[in-house]
Amino acid sequence: MKDMRRIVIGIGGASGAIYAKQLLDGLLSIQDQWDQVGVVISRNGIVNWNLEIGSFDPSNYPFDFYENDDFNAPFASGSARYDTMIICPCSMGVLGRIAHGISNDLMTRSADVILKERRQLILVPRETPFSLIHIRNMELLTLAGTVICPAIPSFYSQPKSIEEMIDSVISRVLDLAGFDIVRTRWGDQDPSS
Repeated sequence: MKDMRRIVIGIGGASGAIYAKQLLDGLLSIQDQWDQVGVVISRNGIVNWNLEIGSFDPSNYPFDFYENDDFNAPFASGSARYDTMIICPCSMGVLGRIAHGISNDLMTRSADVILKERRQLILVPRETPFSLIHIRNMELLTLAGTVICPAIPSFYSQPKSIEEMIDSVISRVLDLAGFDIVRTRWGDQDPSS
């Protein structure tokens, strides 16, 4: 039997709520690979979700949802032993605060905990273009062990919809997090078709 995973999902205030939704939906499809999923969504994350894809309803998911000011959430402490945190989409403000150790809400505190405990932090920035400040902050986080996985879709799978394009990013994120998933991989497609 595989080790069961304890995952934290942060949903930041960057545009791209569809990435967050497909990440949550993706985790639903592999429920046998995780034990617990805690979700924290920023105020702007809720605003963007409502604006971009419809009304945010946490009751659609069997996850534990926490307010962004709830420092009593279990993953606000390293002793809770959550092994992976994914922030998707990740705004440059959240990324910058994490890079500089500013833990002023549950999302940034949880990322700080994951880093200090030497566990896996994956950030999915959805921003373009990057300023030098953004790039330097990403460099700091990369040096600290973070995986920066920008929300840049691939096209070799010949996606037929926005959802399929988004899935090329989310599948990659779940892959990076160590989940056993079925996805189109480079070399799987027939180049003559």
